[in-house]
Amino acid sequence: MENIPNPIIIQNFITESGASYPTLPLSFALFGLPLHTAPVVLVNHALTGNAQVTGENGWWNDLIGEGKTIDTTQYTILSFNVPGNGNDTFVIENYQDFTTRDVAKIFLQGIKALNVEQVYAIIGGSVGGGIAWEMLALEPNITQHLIPIATDWKSTDWMIANCFLQEQILNNSSKPIEDARIHAMLCYRSPESFKEKFQRTVNENLNIFNIESWLAHHGDKLQKRYQLASYKLMNQLLKTIDITRNKEDFETLITKTKAAIHIIGINSDLFFTAKENRETFEELKKFKENVFYSEIDSVHGHDAFLIEYKQLDHLLADIFKAETIKN
Repeated sequence: MENIPNPIIIQNFITESGASYPTLPLSFALFGLPLHTAPVVLVNHALTGNAQVTGENGWWNDLIGEGKTIDTTQYTILSFNVPGNGNDTFVIENYQDFTTRDVAKIFLQGIKALNVEQVYAIIGGSVGGGIAWEMLALEPNITQHLIPIATDWKSTDWMIANCFLQEQILNNSSKPIEDARIHAMLCYRSPESFKEKFQRTVNENLNIFNIESWLAHHGDKLQKRYQLASYKLMNQLLKTIDITRNKEDFETLITKTKAAIHIIGINSDLFFTAKENRETFEELKKFKENVFYSEIDSVHGHDAFLIEYKQLDHLLADIFKAETIKN
């Protein structure tokens, strides 16, 4: 059953950049079994997502729900809204105050406020997975399983470059959300995905290519439901993933955790490439045993983690069914 309680109020939060926030509201949603009666699965949302991971308007309904891969009859599902993501009245105008690690710290405070000592799994795609990596680096015992999908423990130069372009569009365009979204869609999907979907067809009514009308539609659709400040903030988080920044090296950080790490890449991802994911996996294997790598085979690029549910179910089934059998 869906339950959206009052937000947790984070007191006297100081960001890594030194910005002070006397109060930060951390809204969240709970699904499935009541808190403290079942293993907890924390689901971190991506750039335009929110805490509504299942139920009405749930963006991961095919993966989370009754009888689904993450079964709401077996688990408590917890999801936080990134403060400032536009799903409540709280807005962060100074988006450069925050990094992904700041949000990880906020989420960890939220878990503590709910009196949860350890969760069964933290799962997230894209920037949500980056937040998951940062949480593990900060609190090595916070979870039994880390499941980062279509992401990595750091933003690469390619990712930073794309986020820089997004920031330029958001700050300088006369239609910032629409134009930024059009550019982003070129990175979320792949050339093969567009070819399969559109085949160079033309919209006769508008006298433009269907790919153009589709991109314009996505830009307009996001503009109607998304705030400019939220887009700037989430883009900043995507750019600043790096568990080693001003901290210890990757091996030193990860050797502190006993959590099993299940990396899921996408063979056509243009944002967080499969090659980068495999390099992370190979590095992990040098000093840790319970690490695993699997790959979604899809033409759809980065967005495949929101599309290829059957493959995700196959790749995740053992992680979540093992726990239900045990219980």
